Amino acid sequence: MNLYFRLLYVLIASFFKSKTKDIFQTYHLSFRVLPNDMDVNGHMNNGRYATLMDLGRIDMVLRNGLMKVMHKNKCVPVLASLQMRFRLPLFLWQRYDLQTKVICWDEKWVFMEQRFIITTGKKKGAVAAIGLLKGSFYDTKAKQTVPTQDLLEIIGVQDKSPAFPDHIQKWIRAEESLKDSLS
Repeated sequence: MNLYFRLLYVLIASFFKSKTKDIFQTYHLSFRVLPNDMDVNGHMNNGRYATLMDLGRIDMVLRNGLMKVMHKNKCVPVLASLQMRFRLPLFLWQRYDLQTKVICWDEKWVFMEQRFIITTGKKKGAVAAIGLLKGSFYDTKAKQTVPTQDLLEIIGVQDKSPAFPDHIQKWIRAEESLKDSLS
């Protein structure tokens, strides 16, 4: 994480945004492409997307109350996997909306989607990039991932996971295949 001013903005703004326990809410952060986001091709660097996505997830766990409890219990957020699809470039000073939402979960991982939506100009409303990811919290005392059910109970969610969409199921299978290739 090297976006300290944007992180400070997200932290301060979270005090003024509505708190929510709706696990299926879409969280929004509005940004503009800055000069330090750029690569040599004149558009936002592909590595910057993942760093900005961290901010979207931080906003989500701050607003649903999970971060406070996890920090108190010495648990840290972890990302196990990320799949990106770049569709349209984001150019210098261009405005965009980062949308973060939970799609589904299993006993260990929460599967999320994050979208970069262009908010100005001729392509207003278009998806510039989309990321799928699986993450959780890691309990540094117990040395293990916090079970998803425990995370849901902390924020008062009783819902069962929605069915895993086909594209998430295929991604999970691809991840397992990649994991198997490591041995």
